[in-house]
Amino acid sequence: MQTHHSHCDRRHARSCSAPDTAPMRFSLDATDGRARAATIDLPHGTLTTPVFMPVGTQGTVKAMTNALLEDIGAQIVLGNTYHLYLRPGADIIARAGGLHRFSAWQRPFLTDSGGYQVYSLAKLRTLNDSGVSFQSHVDGSMVEFTPEKVVAFQELLGVDIMMQLDECPPTTADRDQITAAVQRSLLWAARSREAWRRDECALFGIVQGGLHADLRAQSAAGLIALDLPGYALGGFSVGEDMQQSYPAIAAAAALLPPDRPRYLMGIGFPEDIVRAAGFGLDMFDCVLPTRCARNGLCFYSGGRLRIKNACYRDDMSPIDPQCTCYACRTVSRAYLRHLFLANEITACVLMTIHNLHYYLELCRGMRAAIMAGRFREFHDGFLASPAGRAHGAAEAAGGPACAQARRKT
Repeated sequence: MQTHHSHCDRRHARSCSAPDTAPMRFSLDATDGRARAATIDLPHGTLTTPVFMPVGTQGTVKAMTNALLEDIGAQIVLGNTYHLYLRPGADIIARAGGLHRFSAWQRPFLTDSGGYQVYSLAKLRTLNDSGVSFQSHVDGSMVEFTPEKVVAFQELLGVDIMMQLDECPPTTADRDQITAAVQRSLLWAARSREAWRRDECALFGIVQGGLHADLRAQSAAGLIALDLPGYALGGFSVGEDMQQSYPAIAAAAALLPPDRPRYLMGIGFPEDIVRAAGFGLDMFDCVLPTRCARNGLCFYSGGRLRIKNACYRDDMSPIDPQCTCYACRTVSRAYLRHLFLANEITACVLMTIHNLHYYLELCRGMRAAIMAGRFREFHDGFLASPAGRAHGAAEAAGGPACAQARRKT
């Protein structure tokens, strides 16, 4: 077993307004090919990987309570710096004592830096090496994000894992634009590293570079030189076909240190996650299971189920006979269809429970397979099953695919 203790020997003295807690610890439990099963100890709990992180942009997962998240076994929730900074704002969350106390979620939080949201949502955006100034989409006010300001806000939130501010251009952008984004993101990563003060808030760097192998290698090398607690792959599934991304994801993952967590941001469909786990990635997030649930699409062992279809009008079977979630234990497809067509909120709640449970069970299944030395069997079996081949169905259901996964919930 390999164990990495994150940055007990700081080059700079660090101050902290909160009581000292242990920094992140990473232990590699097993490997099977390139697939990994690991344990990540964080101040608010322990993660076992591969792990899927439900997206709670505003400090909550849509259509879920904390109790429901705990019931399905969610280990960590992802929040978003951009949205939380604009609303409710630093003063309110600070008065509450941090994001955990404000939201009453006592398990780990990871917050994205908001770089992609600045790129995709903000108006009148001005971007340079100093940072980014933009007009809030909430109230129209002008806001400035710098690497230092984003780190300070995430430390105020008191999250377990925080992401550097990065520039995230579309994968389809020209090479010059992607090169500039790589260089700027590395500059911002170094400034984030210098601004980092709280050991218990682990800082992750984000590898950029589009589909260009040399730019990905340049980005990874620069971040690794900063000796950060963890590393993420960003900038995938932002305009390109995922079939184009797989080789680039595999190559970029291989560049990352084996003794640190590896996070693939904003991906994706279940089959994408299974493939990525096979490339050696540990952590995943996407709005897809929650967004699709609100649009009446369920993931299940038979593929994708669109609950509004007439064939489910008198179908008294559960969403998935193989599933043990609350929705599948208690209600029928016919009842869910009735609720959905009647615009009842309960339909969104029940289908969100199911979809998130499905994703979490997928990760638990992958971990068990890795620990047992049979991941290749799991991987090939899943990709050959109806559940492993259905990208188009989700897009047709009215829930956008993961091309906009980091955009908003």
